[in-house]
Amino acid sequence: MSAIPATRTRAERRTTPGVRIGRRRKGREERRSSLLTLLLWVCGLYFAFPLVWLVVASTKDNADLFTSFGLWFGKRFSLFDNLATVFSTQNGIYLHWALNTVLYAGVSAVGASLLATMAGYAFAKYDFPGGRALFSVTLGAIMIPLTALAIPTYLLFSSAGLTNTPSAIILPSLVSPFGVFLMRVYAADAIPDSLIEAARMDGAGEWRIFWQVGLRLLGPGVVTVFLFALVATWSNYFLPLIMLNSSGLYPLTVGLAQQQAASAAGGGAQALFSTVITGSVVSVVPLILCFLYLQRYWQTGLATGSTKG
Repeated sequence: MSAIPATRTRAERRTTPGVRIGRRRKGREERRSSLLTLLLWVCGLYFAFPLVWLVVASTKDNADLFTSFGLWFGKRFSLFDNLATVFSTQNGIYLHWALNTVLYAGVSAVGASLLATMAGYAFAKYDFPGGRALFSVTLGAIMIPLTALAIPTYLLFSSAGLTNTPSAIILPSLVSPFGVFLMRVYAADAIPDSLIEAARMDGAGEWRIFWQVGLRLLGPGVVTVFLFALVATWSNYFLPLIMLNSSGLYPLTVGLAQQQAASAAGGGAQALFSTVITGSVVSVVPLILCFLYLQRYWQTGLATGSTKG
């Protein structure tokens, strides 16, 4: 009878260090998880801060905008008055700028996603001379800032007589090196080689295989590239600024900047500060709606790309 408690005591002595180590590990993991959660909250607040300020500021008139606290509402709720001013200033040119932005961003996003999908599919599924060199050049193009290419692009389009036209915005935006890289990685695992071989044995040509087999499997990746290209063109400021000199061709980014400059010139003789802020809020709404509508495809594309490799 006395040997049993002794045996249990030795077992407890052997297991006690392991329990202590497990508790210490658990404590470190909890502290690490709390630190990561805190960092995520800080990052979230950092990115949400400008949007919160923008929404709150759009409800103020010019007087409250400069006299009230930035993160709280003013004495008057002037959102609807500001909206009316946005769409009536300069004979409603804001709506014209919005249509220009939709045209530039929509055509560029569709074209960029299609070209990136075709190029990524070719890099992933075909072995052709110079393929690795071309893909290396594509990866190198990702490293080049777009602002560094703006002046050469302007000189090229100026010599071709394409400046101050919609083509000056759409054509450069069709090139998406990051989209090509993303679709190459995605297509490498999303489309099995055996499926392509089976389609060839059934007599399907390469063009038909891409459109009827490959493109359907690449849907989430295509939507992801589409969203990236849409946001990039929608928010592009520097390229339209140097390519366009007619206010009727301006997108929202350049048009609102011109209104802001007119407000700041001459001590604010033309007070459009609230109008510019409210117009900025309105310009973000289409992107939010697009993300909400396509987020399931976007999330699926990102998750699939992260788990395959």
